[in-house]
Amino acid sequence: MYERRLAAEIHKSLEDTPVVFVQGPRQSGKSTLVQSLISEKYPAEYLSLDTAAALAAASADPEGFLGGFDGPAAIDEVQRVPALAVAIKGAVDKRRRPGSFLLTGSANVMVLPKLSESLAGRIELHTLWPLSQSEISEQTNSTSFIDHLFRDRFSPRGVEPVSFAALTDRMITGGFPEALERKNPERRAAWFDAYITAILQRDVREIANIEHAAEMPRLLTLLASRATSLLNYATLSRELGLPQSTLKRYVALLDATFMVRMLPAWSANLGKRVVKSPKIMLTDTGVLTHLLGLDKEGLRRDRTLCGRVVENFVMMELTKQLGWSDERCELFHFRTESGQEVDFVLEDRRGRLVGVEIKAKTSVEERDLRGLRTFAELTGERFHRGVLLYVGEASVPFGKNLHAIPLSTLWSD
Repeated sequence: MYERRLAAEIHKSLEDTPVVFVQGPRQSGKSTLVQSLISEKYPAEYLSLDTAAALAAASADPEGFLGGFDGPAAIDEVQRVPALAVAIKGAVDKRRRPGSFLLTGSANVMVLPKLSESLAGRIELHTLWPLSQSEISEQTNSTSFIDHLFRDRFSPRGVEPVSFAALTDRMITGGFPEALERKNPERRAAWFDAYITAILQRDVREIANIEHAAEMPRLLTLLASRATSLLNYATLSRELGLPQSTLKRYVALLDATFMVRMLPAWSANLGKRVVKSPKIMLTDTGVLTHLLGLDKEGLRRDRTLCGRVVENFVMMELTKQLGWSDERCELFHFRTESGQEVDFVLEDRRGRLVGVEIKAKTSVEERDLRGLRTFAELTGERFHRGVLLYVGEASVPFGKNLHAIPLSTLWSD
């Protein structure tokens, strides 16, 4: 079983928060993680609403269902019975104690009105994504890459560089535990097919009734083909033949079920000089490459497309680390109207900014850092550091607070 770095953060929440909610994609390991947390220290009773008996009992009488627990309760896939939220609120208000409920869900709690509104002020959220590369490599005690970037002094760590072939393997496999276990590409592809079908035919329908359900697979594939691009609803609307209002609702549903993620633009007070549209990303590069029909050879042939997959890969690695890093940050992208851009911007609570640029090549040139230099000039004293991640071996300084470093630094000790 993989050790999950989010476990320590959840333990902290259980010590002082009545309701702890672990959300994330299906098959990301939520149930396994929650059951591993149940111990003498946290003696909760576990039930999954994916079982017919538990689902029927919770749906018929939510308050009576909760009354059957003698102590802390760990309830899996709680979004399947929205009425439980009101019952949980009542139980917490009647007896407010830390760790009363440990819940999981495969839909974002913020788009489930009964859950988010009923439990406001009583709940702490954690998002469990598919496995990060540090978890897969069992490097679970290292300082996160994000924490390293925000140190006052930056000294690139000596790491084992990742080859292009090894990187493509990591991207095509993705981070879902079951996909990782399937070494045969055909069997892994079958798992991805079944997974995507289950999300689109079950989870999306549980959240909302949609009138054009048959368009959801087409939409997801179209979004995959535009991964890391600016989200343009007008273009998508023309290609799919759907009204923009319907399209926006469908994209929101894919976001709510953790199939896609919108990366907002960083703009601050720079006014009209910057683009403010979000980028669209998929939350797992295994799913992304499967939807695009890409294998190792396909990525090797098309380096432009490969670069976009690498960018998506890095975005999700950073997103996963945000859940357990000591530095509390937000993640953005940056682009000026003239075309200068930085793939990722991290902003901490002090307002410090770190730019992260991605290049899917084995060597770098001065011109590869133009976006980072522009960003540094525009943000002045708030700019803390800029790094360029590339598929090379050496860490190279390019001036004050600018470095090119191996991409494997993302997950290495």
